[in-house]
Amino acid sequence: MTMTYTEALDILTNQDQAHLLAFWEQLDEAQQQALLMQIEEIDFSEIDRMRVALKQQAEAATAGQGAFEPAPVLTLEEAGDPAVRELGHRALRSGKVGVLLVAGGQGSRLGYDGPKGCYEIGPISKAPLFEIHSRKILALERQYETEVPFYVMTSEANDAPTRAFFELHDYFGLTPARVIFFQQGMWPGLDPDGNLLLDRPDHIFVSPDGHGGILSALRNRGVLEDMADRGLNALFYFQVDNPLVEIADPDFLGQHFANEAEISVKVCAKRDASEGLGMLVTREGHTEIIEYSDLTDAQKAERRPDGQFRLLYGSVAIHIFTFGFLKREADEALPLHVAHKQIPYCDATGAILKPDTPNAYKFEKFIFDVLPDAERSLNVEFARAEEFSPVKNAEGNDSPATTRRDMVAKFARWFDACGVRVPRDADGTPTVKIEIDPCYALNVDDLKAKLPADFKIEGDVLLQA
Repeated sequence: MTMTYTEALDILTNQDQAHLLAFWEQLDEAQQQALLMQIEEIDFSEIDRMRVALKQQAEAATAGQGAFEPAPVLTLEEAGDPAVRELGHRALRSGKVGVLLVAGGQGSRLGYDGPKGCYEIGPISKAPLFEIHSRKILALERQYETEVPFYVMTSEANDAPTRAFFELHDYFGLTPARVIFFQQGMWPGLDPDGNLLLDRPDHIFVSPDGHGGILSALRNRGVLEDMADRGLNALFYFQVDNPLVEIADPDFLGQHFANEAEISVKVCAKRDASEGLGMLVTREGHTEIIEYSDLTDAQKAERRPDGQFRLLYGSVAIHIFTFGFLKREADEALPLHVAHKQIPYCDATGAILKPDTPNAYKFEKFIFDVLPDAERSLNVEFARAEEFSPVKNAEGNDSPATTRRDMVAKFARWFDACGVRVPRDADGTPTVKIEIDPCYALNVDDLKAKLPADFKIEGDVLLQA
């Protein structure tokens, strides 16, 4: 039962936040009930943590300062042991591997009104991101004759349309009972004085609590119990905007199990000094990731005697967690990261103002902050061109144009490896579009096994199962 107005007023008065009820008399009954439900859900111990984080940000030096060293990385040259790969095959066949997708974002930066996972990215098919990821999971289930539970973390803003999208498309061939949706948490923001804000007379401003919020969401939404009931021992984690990701690939899984890691992180070389990747470092005997924004320009650009960046390898949010570690970390309080943002708010009259400059603070948790807690962690290099081309911006780097280009280039390399000539221009760029449905081929070996001996490319190529 929702708390009463009197109970809410008492709590807010004790917290010096009674201004949240300033427009109570102007609200209809439904609006009053919705506001009371929001107030009831506020964890003021977390609000206190936010205020501490805000104060620390103002007082402390950047996290990038201090003594640290580049973290050890298993390079591409060092990986590739067939015996290790077999451990990954065995894990998939066992049915003990699940997939965990962070998909709470909207496509607003792409000019798309809806969940980012619904954005169409297939070079020929125009398949949305959700379809590409789902078809990779379906291909794994068929190839290994197994079940791969698919956990999709949504947000308050996109949960309903995401569920509806999967239903509309018959879960892209997946078994609905193995597609589990759950919402990440929402957190209030604070003004510079540490007060909560109203963004409407009947609504407290909240925003998603960051990709690190997946841990508390797994606990609070009963997902950890579901994972335990299914007997999972490893979870492959990734984010929705990267259609090149090799989901639960056996090489990465094999390295994770061979090294008895609690968390494994895929890393790649940054393309330039200013690229926004979190850098893998070791400090006081533990691996951690330092956000690029917390590094100085000198630290980002520093080079070794051989000319390579000293801080070379960055994380792109592709991980494997052991279930036990994930469950343990779900009970831990991750550090809070503060961002100064433009947040709409109500003035004293109830008018909604939209500031032109940052006026308040959002707080997020980042999943990589669990790294120092791991007894054993592993960093594995991957080939960027093969596995990472996110859709983040409307134009320029990491845009739909570059992602589709990289998808075509990857599939063209597969055909090259199969001995099939791909038409290219003078710069080596394919002059045709190529797209391969994951259920037709997940990799070069799958493609070799299915292509007719006399296959030729004479125009755009779309191979579908």
